[in-house]
Amino acid sequence: MIARMWRGPVRKAQKQAYIEYLKETGLSDYAHTPGNRGVWLLCQDQGAEVEFTTLTLWDSIESIKAFAGEDYERARYYPRDREFLTRFDPKVEHFEVVEVAPR
Repeated sequence: MIARMWRGPVRKAQKQAYIEYLKETGLSDYAHTPGNRGVWLLCQDQGAEVEFTTLTLWDSIESIKAFAGEDYERARYYPRDREFLTRFDPKVEHFEVVEVAPR
């Protein structure tokens, strides 16, 4: 299993609007791509901004490519992202999930 992480800052005043926008775009796309095992949206207040992190779990790099394309190490942005994000990081991080603790 592969964990995919992306980060992006948003002005604090746009926090809720950005959450709603992500539900309509990226989070929905992640969740509806075969091989996706889950989507988590995290945020952390950082003064005037809120740092968002998406964490998604995938069966394989091939399933990530079905979502992101062959250049899967680049972030996938949506048309209105420039309205919200104050900085753009084109890189996405991938981690091998080596163990999951049972509940």
